Amino acid sequence: MASILIVDDDEVIRTTLLDLFSERYLCHTAGTAEGALKLFEAQNYDVIITDISMPGMSGEDLLGFAKKYQPRTRVIFISGLDDRQNAERLLVKGAVGYLSKPFRLEEIEEKVTRAIESH
Repeated sequence: MASILIVDDDEVIRTTLLDLFSERYLCHTAGTAEGALKLFEAQNYDVIITDISMPGMSGEDLLGFAKKYQPRTRVIFISGLDDRQNAERLLVKGAVGYLSKPFRLEEIEEKVTRAIESH
């Protein structure tokens, strides 16, 4: 079974994505990137869905950690900022997707499916 780590400081987003994916995938959630690192160190994940801006460490920092320690893990960003330059920069750094909030659940499902298939 594929595994997903959902990282966002917004509990509603975490809960919504957990509800969306938990029947098909092993899912864990974290409210901060630091919390995600603890989970990430204990388990390999196929996909990380993460916000960019969170208190403390950023989602971009989490991407760097993932690329260094689990390079096969696919990272999808979700952000309250609709910023094409930011999205392009993150994709160049190794992310496989970028969605601006609010996004349609079908969009994130499609990105996760593609990411898992390419894993």
